[in-house]
Amino acid sequence: MTCKNFAAILAVATSLGMGSLGMGADTPPPPAAVDGTAPAAPTVPTDYLNKRLPKWLRFRGEERMRLEGFEGGGFKTGNDDTYLLNRIRFNMNVIPMPWLRFEFQVQDSRVWFKTLKPYATPFQDTWDLRLAYVEFGGGERPATLRFGRQELAFGDERLLGNTAWTNASRSFDAVRTTLRHGKYRVDLFAASVVVLHDGDVGYHTAGNNLHGLYGGLDNVLPKSTLEPYVFWRLNQRQKTETGGVGNLDFFTVGVRWVGKLPASFDYNIEMAKQTGSLGTDIISAWAGHWLVGRKIEHFAWKPRFIAEYNYATGDANGKDGHRNTFDQLYPTAHDKYGLADQVGWKNIEHVRSGVELNPGTKWSLSGKYSSYWLANAHDALYNTSSAVVAKVADGSGGRFVGQELDGSTLYKYSKQLQFGGGFSHIFPGRFLLKATPGGSYNSPYVMLVSSF
Repeated sequence: MTCKNFAAILAVATSLGMGSLGMGADTPPPPAAVDGTAPAAPTVPTDYLNKRLPKWLRFRGEERMRLEGFEGGGFKTGNDDTYLLNRIRFNMNVIPMPWLRFEFQVQDSRVWFKTLKPYATPFQDTWDLRLAYVEFGGGERPATLRFGRQELAFGDERLLGNTAWTNASRSFDAVRTTLRHGKYRVDLFAASVVVLHDGDVGYHTAGNNLHGLYGGLDNVLPKSTLEPYVFWRLNQRQKTETGGVGNLDFFTVGVRWVGKLPASFDYNIEMAKQTGSLGTDIISAWAGHWLVGRKIEHFAWKPRFIAEYNYATGDANGKDGHRNTFDQLYPTAHDKYGLADQVGWKNIEHVRSGVELNPGTKWSLSGKYSSYWLANAHDALYNTSSAVVAKVADGSGGRFVGQELDGSTLYKYSKQLQFGGGFSHIFPGRFLLKATPGGSYNSPYVMLVSSF
């Protein structure tokens, strides 16, 4: 990806996005309120529409454009690409009763100028039904039942999330119940992930199921939240390490603990253990996340400094019938282990430090540095979607993967408009120099989000 290519496509993206900058500018003012007082001024175009509709019917929408690319794909010099992503969502809410709600969302995701064709997910999925569910209860009521196509997102979404960063993000066909009592809550669900196919409405695969229980306990310990959970993953006819075929059946049991400490310190801890089987294979793996941060309010730009450590087990022998590589399930993993998304929560040891800044109420900036090692040199390096990036099966590549530098910014111009950008660079270590051509990896992006 050359600077010339990136600049050319950026010009196209900017011209396409200019309509978003002016949306609603010429819309007539809202009518006066019935009681004679002036209503609050709408901030996005659908606010004007919703003020004229019955209270039980609401619409909203969002468009996101992101120009992104990479230099050194597969850590091979000259393997470059630049492309433009566009995603449009239209939402309709029908609320006939305070305790009854219907939610629908259609999504159109497209990609332009990408080298690899035919276009497919996660880059393109044209006109799909992403959400379609009915909810009984809702809000802060003691019990809520939601049935249909929906998002599932818990905690930091390291194991279960909606992958909002991707152009064609994730949803589930699921039944979910939420129970609340004081400072306690629990979610129970049975779900199947929706498989996307460009040009067709997505559908789930029979037998590929995820069941879960996710709890929440607020302030049991002062200024903290404790979230224990259990996920039960099932799938049929999967390949075993010894070459046979069997059913996948395993549990992920874990806990997340987040809170604040004196002197403006905060912490985020999550640990998970996996056990079960795939046919004759025995599953045994674990992972952990530990982060401590401190925000200095009296400094300019209110910096928050972080130090973080992530670990997930790997497998020393891929043919012995013992599966020790941690499975990150269905995560929203973008920027969890580096902005480039070349590293996931599988067979990894990750150290990261950084600073987050707020130059103003609308600006946010961050800069971070990461170092990576394989948990086991005989296993692979996996990316955020769990795909293999590189592997040296005899372990001769060693454990040191490399280092990454990241920088990103976001500007919230208004409720209607946000834009931002970022850049990441990976310096290959011994493992990548052995397992790949050994080129460095660069990944820039610029993004515009408009609500309507």
